Amino acid sequence: MSAPIVVMYVWLFMQSISTQVLLGFMPQKLSLNNWRFLWGEVTIGVKTYISIWPVVLNTFLFAIGVTLLVVLVSTLSGFALSRFQFRGRTQLTSMTILLHAFPGVTLLIAIYYILFALWKVPIIGPIIGLNSILGVVFVKSALEIPMAAWIVKGFFDDISWDIEWAAYVDGCSRLQAWRRVILPVIQPGIASVAIFAFLAGWSEFLYLFTFIFEQKNFTLSLYVKQLIGDFKFVDYGLLSAAALFYMIPPMLFFLFTQKSLLKVSFGGIKG
Repeated sequence: MSAPIVVMYVWLFMQSISTQVLLGFMPQKLSLNNWRFLWGEVTIGVKTYISIWPVVLNTFLFAIGVTLLVVLVSTLSGFALSRFQFRGRTQLTSMTILLHAFPGVTLLIAIYYILFALWKVPIIGPIIGLNSILGVVFVKSALEIPMAAWIVKGFFDDISWDIEWAAYVDGCSRLQAWRRVILPVIQPGIASVAIFAFLAGWSEFLYLFTFIFEQKNFTLSLYVKQLIGDFKFVDYGLLSAAALFYMIPPMLFFLFTQKSLLKVSFGGIKG
């Protein structure tokens, strides 16, 4: 089942290290020229592409911003949905899944008008309005939080009330118990939410393509799209190298964090 994916990766690698590929896979001449975007601007024909390193920084800032915001809000909201008793809690929990089910493309026009309205506000407009990384961070996070909160709620539900009551007996407030006692116990859940949020932020294209206009705010997904151009003058070697470079960080991130996803044991109650 994974053979087509492996073939795709092999083709990308071969294309990225050669000037011409024979029969789709065999490189006729090895070259690192396709990786020239790593050490400066790239010129193809009459068009010049910006250095990739500011773009990499923007991508990391965007992905990390989404991750931090999703983890913070989802752990707070998941704790409230799991532990607090209030009218409509069951319906609200069900709504979190429904909110995540909306296709993102259906919200583009509404979000555009909201960001445009914010963009016209003095001082904060350039920070959270159109053409701002932070503005799209809020948008992407809002779309990821419902599912993340639902996942984290499941981890909170598995924690015995005895652990929490013991914290209250020791003098902790609700917030202190959440931060000092509960969060350390659900670290696997937090790690899984953080991983999914980071990957969602790193791979985001649609909202960035719609709401970001200037190259100084580009992320890697927009950089790769820029290399495609109008398909008439595509440098497939350069495009393949950039695509591989784009995939390396999330692959490394997953390799270093997959152990957190495999942790399924929780702390018990000491008698």
